[in-house]
Amino acid sequence: MGIGKRLEDNKVEKVTEENLSLITAKYSLADLILPFNTETSIADFLSYKKHEQLIFNEWGLSQTHKHQRQTAVNFYGAPGTGKTMAAHAIAMELGKPLIIVDYASLESKYVGETSKNISEIFRKAKENQAIIFFDEADAILSRRVTNMTHATDVSVNQTRSVLLTLMNDHEGLIIFTTNFIENYDPAFMRRILAHIEFELPDLLCRERLWKKYMPEKFPSKVDIKKLAEISETLSGSDISNCVLKAAMSAARQNSEIILIEHFEKSIAEVISSKNANNKSNTKIEKKAVSETYVESKIGAEKMMELKA
Repeated sequence: MGIGKRLEDNKVEKVTEENLSLITAKYSLADLILPFNTETSIADFLSYKKHEQLIFNEWGLSQTHKHQRQTAVNFYGAPGTGKTMAAHAIAMELGKPLIIVDYASLESKYVGETSKNISEIFRKAKENQAIIFFDEADAILSRRVTNMTHATDVSVNQTRSVLLTLMNDHEGLIIFTTNFIENYDPAFMRRILAHIEFELPDLLCRERLWKKYMPEKFPSKVDIKKLAEISETLSGSDISNCVLKAAMSAARQNSEIILIEHFEKSIAEVISSKNANNKSNTKIEKKAVSETYVESKIGAEKMMELKA
């Protein structure tokens, strides 16, 4: 979602009522094809959301868990495993709109204003009973910087401290997704009620995914079980791409039927690109810094202003 725009003179426009968009969910639970454990965890979380009054009021947990009614859930796992689709499905199931926050884009567009803009997002969500959806949330939930040598480091820590406060006070649902849960700050981990892992699809899921992405008119009689067996390391998104790539290859060869050879070629290409990407990935170690330390760097008055 585009929240605001960059101005030509490098000034930045603040988040306003007009440029915060409410998104209608695009997917339902029926669209999800997930391993049993992931599917069960999502069902348990939805049950909790639907029975909050029972759990907290009738069963008395409002007395013992006074500060735990703020609900955040985190979906983590490999790319293409259905995390974003699940966020939409939960929103549709609960009948609520989404406010989608691409933090990497938000931070780059609103230099020095990020904390205030995030506060505005929470205000808008409360006003519209919307679900806040932080995609690729490790950009904002990662461990705070200890050796702050630039103003940017201070700004990032300010933003994370403000977000912690907003999460504590927010009564609506927040959904985070990430491919790198190991980078999360422990302070955020503690404030998130449920962490649900999205694993690569198992054999049964892969069969269902191959069937899903081949429409009725698709000119192929290839053995779906065979495809499921040779695509063990692929995600749902990968399988979708493989179907398209196989069709492209067959069309280029003027073949009227999409053969197993076309699928084997597309699968090999996807696996090769994934392996190359995995080799190039590097892990950056980050350390935590306290809110008190941030305040000592920017002053108590500025800290209070950011939290206001």
